Amino acid sequence: MSDNCLLCVAMQAGYPGKPVLRDIRFELGHGEVLGLVGTSGAGKSTLVQSLLGLLPWRGGRVSGHVMLDGKNLLGLSERDLRKLRGRRVALIPQSPMTALNAAISLEAHFIEAWRAHENGGRAALADRLTELLAEVQLPSDREFLCRRSTQISVGQAQRVLIALALLHRPALLIADEPTSALDPVTQVQVVELLRGLNLEHGISMLYISHDLISVLQLSDRIAVLDGGTIVEDLPVSQIGHGRHAVTRALVNALPAPPEVLMSYRDRRNRETYWPAVAFGD
Repeated sequence: MSDNCLLCVAMQAGYPGKPVLRDIRFELGHGEVLGLVGTSGAGKSTLVQSLLGLLPWRGGRVSGHVMLDGKNLLGLSERDLRKLRGRRVALIPQSPMTALNAAISLEAHFIEAWRAHENGGRAALADRLTELLAEVQLPSDREFLCRRSTQISVGQAQRVLIALALLHRPALLIADEPTSALDPVTQVQVVELLRGLNLEHGISMLYISHDLISVLQLSDRIAVLDGGTIVEDLPVSQIGHGRHAVTRALVNALPAPPEVLMSYRDRRNRETYWPAVAFGD
């Protein structure tokens, strides 16, 4: 385990009589974005549920260790895990229109999430929302906050989910296919938003997707998941030199060589952003 390791994973997971993840091992450093890519059925959703301690709720079992800040999450009680979810580690789920509750206002979502971990009152929440919604490029006026998810666009709903995940300034953000329900233009906007958050605040991200293009544009490293195990873990610049058959198949399916698709991302100089600040401090 390296000194810079924020999340260190060595685990197996599955259901009775049905193993899904076999010998999953990876590390995620402070301020790093790790892209986890794999085809459908590779075990990405099971991995997310395992990391957050949610798989047992679906009848599954996880063994090994999931170390966050040196603490094994698999050894924590459900009560202790609830103290960490949303505060130290947060999730951006896929399918924003179903992830939000259409029966309550957008503001109500933030109020409930705020109450889960903060003792501050409505004034403190209002100040945080003004700052946060501006950061994810959403309005913070009463008219917008009183809307429900059915009254906003899919792109706006995804930004609301990102804002909810960032509400308590987590150290680790898990993005579970956050662009899968979006049109191509909005996909690019969301990837750019996530990259900006990483560069400006140093927030660590595990970005999970089957879309290698968005992974190339966002990640520092890429891990390839296949058959319940990570078959390759490479710096993003080396993905074109991957040796595993699945890695080569993913690269061959790209509409252009990886270095071409990364050219726009490479032109974005880190010096144009504020110095990184530890988001989880």
